[in-house]
Amino acid sequence: MAQQFPPQQFKTRLALLVFLKGASAPMVLYFEDPKAVFDEILPLIRTQNVAKLIEKEPTGPIKKVAIMSNQIASIALQEEVCQQ
Repeated sequence: MAQQFPPQQFKTRLALLVFLKGASAPMVLYFEDPKAVFDEILPLIRTQNVAKLIEKEPTGPIKKVAIMSNQIASIALQEEVCQQ
């Protein structure tokens, strides 16, 4: 019979992944409301004919980021398990 483990509470958070052209790994950015930032950046990268500067101040290891919209290959949201 399998050993029963007590139920654990896992705390999760969302991270915004920014995939840059020419970079091998994505930038992982944490925001208070990552879905709002995702919804703000997505239309900017879909219109590649006009490059716009995107400046954000995330919370986490990266304190400020400035990226041209035409240098972003893709963005994604990722749910991560936090340490308690």
